[in-house]
Amino acid sequence: MPKPSSSEPVQERIQDIDLSQEMQGSFLEYAYSVIYSRALPDARDGLKPVQRRILYQMAEMGLRPDRGHVKSARVVGEVMGKLHPHGDSAIYDALVRLAQDFALRVPLVDGHGNFGSLDDGPAASRYTEARLAASALAMTESLDEDVVDFVPNYDGQFQQPAVLSAAFPNLLVNGASGIAVGMATNMAPHNLIEVVAAATHLLENPEATTAELMEFVPGPDFPSGGILMGLDGVRDAYESGRGAFRLRAKTSIEPLGPRRTGIVITELPYQVGPERVIEKLKDAVTAKKLQGISDVQDLTDRKNGLRLVITVKTGFDPAAVLEQLFRFTPLEESFSINNVALVDGQPRTLGLKELLRVYLQHRVEVVTRRSRFRLARRNERLHLVRGLLVAILDIDEVIQVIRTSDDSETARSRLQQVFELDEVQAEYILELRLRRLTKFSRLELEAERDKLLAEIAELETLLADPARVRAQVAQELDAVADQFGTHRRTLLLNAAPPKARSAKSAAELQIADAPTTLLLSTTGRAVRVDLEPGAVITTPPRRSKHDAIQARLETTTRSEIGAVTTAGRVVRFTPVDIPAVPASSVGLGAGVRISDYLGLSDRSERVVALIRFDDDTPLAVGTRDGVVKRIVPSALAVRPELEIIGLKPKDVVVGAAPAPDDAELVFVTSDAQLLHFSASNVRPQGAPAAGMAGMKLGAKSQVISFTVVSSADDAVVVTVSGSEGTLAGADAGRAKVSAFAEFPAKGRATGGVRAHALLKGEDGLRLAWVGVDPRAVGTDGAARVLPESGAKRDGSGQPLDAVIGSVGTAIG
Repeated sequence: MPKPSSSEPVQERIQDIDLSQEMQGSFLEYAYSVIYSRALPDARDGLKPVQRRILYQMAEMGLRPDRGHVKSARVVGEVMGKLHPHGDSAIYDALVRLAQDFALRVPLVDGHGNFGSLDDGPAASRYTEARLAASALAMTESLDEDVVDFVPNYDGQFQQPAVLSAAFPNLLVNGASGIAVGMATNMAPHNLIEVVAAATHLLENPEATTAELMEFVPGPDFPSGGILMGLDGVRDAYESGRGAFRLRAKTSIEPLGPRRTGIVITELPYQVGPERVIEKLKDAVTAKKLQGISDVQDLTDRKNGLRLVITVKTGFDPAAVLEQLFRFTPLEESFSINNVALVDGQPRTLGLKELLRVYLQHRVEVVTRRSRFRLARRNERLHLVRGLLVAILDIDEVIQVIRTSDDSETARSRLQQVFELDEVQAEYILELRLRRLTKFSRLELEAERDKLLAEIAELETLLADPARVRAQVAQELDAVADQFGTHRRTLLLNAAPPKARSAKSAAELQIADAPTTLLLSTTGRAVRVDLEPGAVITTPPRRSKHDAIQARLETTTRSEIGAVTTAGRVVRFTPVDIPAVPASSVGLGAGVRISDYLGLSDRSERVVALIRFDDDTPLAVGTRDGVVKRIVPSALAVRPELEIIGLKPKDVVVGAAPAPDDAELVFVTSDAQLLHFSASNVRPQGAPAAGMAGMKLGAKSQVISFTVVSSADDAVVVTVSGSEGTLAGADAGRAKVSAFAEFPAKGRATGGVRAHALLKGEDGLRLAWVGVDPRAVGTDGAARVLPESGAKRDGSGQPLDAVIGSVGTAIG
């Protein structure tokens, strides 16, 4: 074509259009493309186009669960080259999400390698590998049986399914999220077993209400667990397709060590990672919005799962600190449901019943089309089998006809005429191998014919009855639920979380410095009893374990007090974190081991007394070697740990108690000797002093009890004898309860008087105790019965029914 000369005018094709109409039309086309082709899932299989194409292409590649993984980059390349004409990053992002067990309730891709976490992204596609999960086979099953329509790909060279067969309600089970043009969707995941139960109920009762379906699906079930607060929002979402609720982390308040309490987080709200929580927590602490937190540690691992430990400062109420954590960190998040999905190519907002109904209609259609396909294939096969049977009955004539024919076309025509076959049967006989023409093959063909007839009859019966089709759908759903269903992870609470309150000051978060009584049992358990004005400490109607009291101290919740140990030292601590029990019903079984609370590393070291540092009453200390010492507690309030007596090697403190000058100091030895003398005979000494001689001991004897008696008139002496050679538990021994007034006083550093007559076979006292209102417990803390009081001071006692581990005083 000759070019126009420069002198000739150029013909221009300019068309005037309305700009607003062009923008409107182009925007609508773009919006529809985004809605239909990218952002919104189909209500039938719950998948977006890219997810559907990934699963289909992986199935076509043969990436089944029983085969090896392949590089994710290969999957991305196949999907992009054949089905999805968009960037590889979008395809890989969708592939990664399909493999994340913290994003989907039932993952559809089995990933190998770093597929990311809630806080970090995945590795590049060239490093990770993937294959279909077993659940994905249920999503793509029977695609070769004409169960769904296929459409051309973007260039018309390949075919792809318009929707997958979806053997389970993937949209409800795994949820979905996406942002389109002018609309968005955000659907919560649910429990597969519950959703299948609701779907089955709707199949059997098409007029079921949403309330009835909620009996099967009470609420979402998130992969990360957590606690769902308030079901009103869930009910709104199931009714209208829109609703909101709040998710909380699963937390517990636990002791972390000596005098340390922490908040342990084992489950987080959906799509919230531990690093995000830690970051927000640190920001809130820096901004002074949070008080009472000393440390945070992420102890998450693959074996134990999520474990985030937040250490609470001593003196702060962990429950109050946790309330602030819910307020200022992602430990509590809101979740808004917006059930928007494509139905017949159009976006619609669907409630629970509509979502199930659309899915069930799809499954009924899938089962119907699959049954029709299988019926057609079996009829075709039956037709061929009948032709073969005709040929085998007269095989010699068949061979003669074929041999005497000039070509295959003639042979086919003659076979049709002679044996009354159609063209398909005749062609199949011509292609038949001679080895099939045996007697055994005839039996096989007859068996196959009978089987085909039975299957055809069953399929025809199924297709003729819609109720049978629905029953088949329900049966297949139940099978999928049995195979892939798991227990519910998210806890549902009907009560909504309390309304957010203003930030509390540090003083409001701290435990109040109120009057309290600290009780220490003879088995080493401690509880705190916070007293209201006029309150009286009582025991439960039935005596609980560990309720024999070794030490009792009136103090305040935040005061510093001391624990005297058998190693001759005082450990300073505050009782603020010791478990509190109500004054109306005190049981020491709920207490904490005082050795664990104080962090005593030596198992043989135990606490024998509790003291107040602001008390000027001298503290009396007695040792196993018969040494006694008095010291003023106020002189000890200088260091966290301080020795109160200089012990000789292998000597230990047996007992300690406040001892004014008019009190009696009482020693009881293993050879059944008791000595008591006035506390005024022991002058107070300083901390480094080693004390003075308290009691003269016999050969091979040692002090087993040291106590202070202030009211000698009411006090009793409890002694339990036995033999060290007896097997533990075989002989409970003998016990005696005598009035303390029967034992005459002796001078300090003397040998005392006999407190128990040892019988033949007994080599000494197992334990002794002096005080008012005795209570005996076994080694397990259970209550034991003591003999009646009033026995002679040198009597032999009465046999016991059970072994007594320790003796103390009553709680009240």
